[in-house]
Amino acid sequence: MSAANPQLGVVAAGHPLSARAGADVLREGGNAVDAALGSMLASFACEPLLTGLGAGGYMLVVAPEADPVLLDFFVEAPGRGAEPDRRAELVPISVSFGDVVQVFNIGAASVGSYGLPAGVCAAAERFGRVPLAQLVAPAARLARDGVVLNAQQAYVVEILAGIITATPEARSLFAPGGPVAREGDVVRQPELADALERLGTEGPAPFYTGDIGAAIIDWLGARGGMLTQADLAAYRVVDRAPVRARYRGRDVLTNPPPSAGGILIARALGLLDGSPGRLSVERIVEVMEQTQRERTPDFLAGLDDPEFVRGFLDRAVGSAGEGGAGTRRTGPLGSTTHISVLDREGWACSVTCSAGSCSGVIVPGTGVHLNNMLGEQDLNPLGFHRHPPGRRLPSMMAPTVVLRDGQAELVVGSAGSNRIRSAILQTIIRSIDDGMQAADAVRAPRVHFEDGVVYTEPGVETGVLQSAGRALGPFRELNLFFGGAQAAARDAAGVFSGGGDPRRGGAAIVVGAA
Repeated sequence: MSAANPQLGVVAAGHPLSARAGADVLREGGNAVDAALGSMLASFACEPLLTGLGAGGYMLVVAPEADPVLLDFFVEAPGRGAEPDRRAELVPISVSFGDVVQVFNIGAASVGSYGLPAGVCAAAERFGRVPLAQLVAPAARLARDGVVLNAQQAYVVEILAGIITATPEARSLFAPGGPVAREGDVVRQPELADALERLGTEGPAPFYTGDIGAAIIDWLGARGGMLTQADLAAYRVVDRAPVRARYRGRDVLTNPPPSAGGILIARALGLLDGSPGRLSVERIVEVMEQTQRERTPDFLAGLDDPEFVRGFLDRAVGSAGEGGAGTRRTGPLGSTTHISVLDREGWACSVTCSAGSCSGVIVPGTGVHLNNMLGEQDLNPLGFHRHPPGRRLPSMMAPTVVLRDGQAELVVGSAGSNRIRSAILQTIIRSIDDGMQAADAVRAPRVHFEDGVVYTEPGVETGVLQSAGRALGPFRELNLFFGGAQAAARDAAGVFSGGGDPRRGGAAIVVGAA
């Protein structure tokens, strides 16, 4: 970092207040992991239907002079010691994006073993320098005092109205006067504030082996859920070595199996790296199609086999359309949020968290809104309730860091379920191939291939797609259907920049020294 540019770093997050919380941590002397944790904790109050203590996630940490590591604290399939014949039915809810209607499944039977309390504490203990109680305090204030719904979060509340009015507990938070909360309304979560403060002082124990975990198990058990005391007691944060891909002379680090998204992104980058010159939209769509077709039942079964994964990534570049017949993926909304951070000491942190599309189940007295991962079609592609207890679900989430000559050049990740990989892929292409600043790369119009249809945002060159005989699904404006990418970047001179996705109300803050 030059003396003329004394920046401390950059934080990109899914809400302006989440980004501000992380930026404040950098100003107070925290590193990129501290800042990411500050943003993550604030997001529980600012983005309450996208993440929370009942969710799961992944954090990719690249530290100076250390091997990069992926902390896996994603949701596990529950059911240790449970009786499957007592399981309640999943509750289907239709959700409209305006241009697309999709079905979500919620209720007690949709809830898996959550990982956020364990993940926050593990990351803070291993990599942080700011006490967790200090990181928690601003988030607890936001939850207790309330956060004004901005336009993007109000839209999330609106389209998830069927979920958040499915239980009295969710209605009391998000529709206390009858109609669901709208832009400008204040959402207060005093029980979440209490839970965050306990997390800061007591760590994860209350949520797994203590009173909060017991209350959650009792509440779900009475309603046909499968989460048991044995499931929570067995939950652990898992260290994983990131997947590496080469692209345009860079090393791209991303989420390894059992998550599916990372190796699909790595595979796509490998295919595109062999294409010289500027990538056409048709070539990008061809590769999207190929990677979707390769996501077969055999692929899903092979995620636990290191030899299969190596072979999948090393496979010679083929033409679009190779591979077996893929399984249909309708990819839901993805109530997910992402945070990207770089600091001047060389730390990079990329963290994605998700509650699925949220379950509508908020356990009284705990402040915990639980995930619905067992009801997410994209995480259960071979059918619901097929995963054995203790298995991490095969998420599309893929926190990613791009290294140039060993230094983090771009930190990126996205929300959006099955659109996560297309959002990350295109943000990398726009940043590296097209030389766009992070904000422009994130804002650039996107495409997404799904089940024979190319969905497009305004500004995409559709003529070449039509000439190629592609079926198009045009959107009338930028839409959160296409993900919510947040990007932090450092250029060759060491200058930071960031991009928050306008599709989901994201924000980026470059932090200058005092």
